This record gives sequence, C-alpha cells and structure tokens, in this order.
Amino acid sequence: MSETSKPVRSFSDPSDVTLLVLDVDGVLTDGSINIDDDGRETKRFHVRDGYAMKLWMKQGFQLAIITGRSGSALQHRMRSLGVPDEMVIQGSRDKSQDLDTIIQRCGASIEHTACMGDDWPDLPILTRVGYPMCPHDAEPEVRAQCAFSTQRKGGHAAVREAIAHLLSMKDLYQPQS
Repeated sequence: MSETSKPVRSFSDPSDVTLLVLDVDGVLTDGSINIDDDGRETKRFHVRDGYAMKLWMKQGFQLAIITGRSGSALQHRMRSLGVPDEMVIQGSRDKSQDLDTIIQRCGASIEHTACMGDDWPDLPILTRVGYPMCPHDAEPEVRAQCAFSTQRKGGHAAVREAIAHLLSMKDLYQPQS
C-alpha cells in the first residue's frame, strides 16, 4: 500500500466525550524528573491544568489518570483536585488493560473517551479511544495518532487547552472570571 493510500482512522465527535484519561509525565508535567537531596521525587504541576480539570468534573464529566510511574506527589495533587482514588492508576504496566479497568469503573464507552498522552507507552490507549489528544511536544509517532494536538507543551497548561477544546465542542466553554 502506498503512503498516500494509507487508511485514515476516523475519530469520535469530541462533543460526545464524557471521560478524559490523562497521562502524567509529559502531559501534566513537562516530563522532568526532579529528585531532592533525600532521594524524594517531586513534580511541578501547572495551576491552570488543575483549574480546568476541576471545571471538567464540575460540568459532570469524568476524569482519570493512567501513568507508568508512581509517587505520592501525584496522589496528593489528584486528591486536592477531587479526582477519586479509584480513578488514578499509578505504576501501570499495561495501559490498555488499565484503560479497560477505568472504563468499567465509571461505565463509560471507549468511543466517548478522550485520552491525552505524549510518548510511546501511551500509544496502546491512544489508538483505542474515540478521541486521542497530545501536547505540542509529543513524540511524532504519538502526534500522528491524535485527533487534537495542543499549541502548548506538556506541563505548560496543555491539559487546560485540551479541556477548553473539549468544552468548546460541547458549547460549554465560557472563561470564568
């Protein structure tokens, strides 16, 4: 099959998305791993992403986290935003299987699920969900699979931009004062 005749994947209508699944490193953070002198890992989260995540959930939509890494910084941040513990999967060794777990827990459908990832480990779920998204600085192979790519880099309010996009598609986005 020639390059020009590759089949094109169709994506779900973003206005139908009810569940948003996020990776962490490279999406909610800039992908850096910060380790203090005592060996503790710390993470830097953008406040605008957190605000948008809370707004998404306040509108009645579900939000989940699937990440290959583990740490208490993420647990503290998600709890402070009101993301239920059962919707946060850390230390994932099979993101596709963990996506099935999240979908089962919240009763969503794969077609009405959006996912935001940035790197190769995210491809198994990005290629399954109805509406895959990525930050601007995602790996080229990831960008090629996504229906929406932000203008912002991961960790620099890319999640905020993605949520604004989804809410706009639902005619629900109104910047708050």
